[in-house]
Amino acid sequence: MTSELSPTATDTVEQLEQEGDVAADFLEGLLDIADIGGDLALDVRNDRAYVSIESDGDDSLRVLSDPDTVSALQDLTRLAVQNRTGRFSRLILDVSGSRDARRRELEALVDRAASRLEDGASQASLPAMSSYERKVVHDIAAERGLVSESYGEGAQRHTVLRRA
Repeated sequence: MTSELSPTATDTVEQLEQEGDVAADFLEGLLDIADIGGDLALDVRNDRAYVSIESDGDDSLRVLSDPDTVSALQDLTRLAVQNRTGRFSRLILDVSGSRDARRRELEALVDRAASRLEDGASQASLPAMSSYERKVVHDIAAERGLVSESYGEGAQRHTVLRRA
């Protein structure tokens, strides 16, 4: 039996698929207004809706693929989804592989910090970054056998790495 307070896994997937559909409608409208071409792909994984905007060799998405722009567009899309569904959204937006590119940059950042730790530093502080990027850093650090913690408030929140 399913109650409103405890949705089943199917309900959750359906809600996330609905978030993806609402996000796609919103993003299609923005792309049309800006006269930017792109194809949308929707997915549900890790208990989040993922929306990707991709292009077939068209360079027009490059203007949107800057990490700060993707983050701002993701925030706007989340607000649009929340306004339409009445639920907070944790959807993830990717533009032309920007998330993969940013992950590679974060991996390099963690690797440089790990080198400092290997050279004798007791800890290595990384620059302030978004909660999503900190989550990725925590995952990368764990993969590399490091301990990671976040410190600070708001826009100054950053991650500190230590040897395990």
